[in-house]
Amino acid sequence: MRALFPQRLPGITTWAEPGRAVYLADNLIRESVTVGTYDSSLPGMENKMVLNPDGLRDQGVSFLDRCIQNESECISIDEIGYLESGCADYLNGIRKLLERKRVAAVVRKQELPFLQELCNREDAFLVDLDRPFGDYGCVIMASGLGKRFGGNKLMADFFGKPLICSILDATEGHFARRVVVTRHDDVAALCRERGLQVILHDLPHRSDTVRLGLEAIGDRAGCMFCPADQPLLRRETIAALLLSAVNRSDCIWRTCFETTPGAPMLFPRWAFPELLTLPEGKGGGWVAKAHPDRVAMMSVSDPWELMDADTPDALDTLRRLCPR
Repeated sequence: MRALFPQRLPGITTWAEPGRAVYLADNLIRESVTVGTYDSSLPGMENKMVLNPDGLRDQGVSFLDRCIQNESECISIDEIGYLESGCADYLNGIRKLLERKRVAAVVRKQELPFLQELCNREDAFLVDLDRPFGDYGCVIMASGLGKRFGGNKLMADFFGKPLICSILDATEGHFARRVVVTRHDDVAALCRERGLQVILHDLPHRSDTVRLGLEAIGDRAGCMFCPADQPLLRRETIAALLLSAVNRSDCIWRTCFETTPGAPMLFPRWAFPELLTLPEGKGGGWVAKAHPDRVAMMSVSDPWELMDADTPDALDTLRRLCPR
């Protein structure tokens, strides 16, 4: 396979020539070694590479030692699979590396003891490449009256599109289910044209919007609540928040800039009963305040990501800041 990390990041890359061999390479010095050779006589459709133990034991371990000695705090290994699992010296080298560096590693999803050992580490941050974002729902909160804006701000122009399109684009493709909760007919029509489920209502409170959305997304591992009026919120921020939740699924996750908390917020399943029975007018922040020891923050580097377009002046500011 092709490398999943930049070639110049300190670490080790694995790649294969189908039907021939598997290679291991030191990213920085570009030295490589054959660690497996293809054997067509092996049964089955996969795992037809035969381990070259000398390659891993000698040069592979040497690559790991160089990673330990490198001044970089972070090291990448792409990838660790069944071939590597067959060489105890190489595995011990990885353990030694983990003690000294922060390691980003691609691990094959296989029932092998060493791979399970890696995945069960307390400091492991796991990404399942087959389903990286888990089974989470998303409620797009689009029920504001826009009193400070002077009307329905969600249909205001933002670089040739209605403002709400920014959050629709940012959340697309990440969730098992998305629901837009709104009181605006034009917002509902736009979202339905894009194939989204819409809850159109005339209930007065924020707690109503939370409840209606949560009921609609169904039985999920968790739910993210996204304001519809943060046009600079990035897809990468949404993805990072989801990946954080997948790795620590017991936490309420929310974005922040430095020490200032913001939205969106992501709640695990255990919080659903409290969200469904919020006091009148309250939102998800009320639940977060009730469980401060279970709230985890994910910082963004740009404060404007979390800025709402509450007024025409705020929207003009966001237009000037937009990196388009």
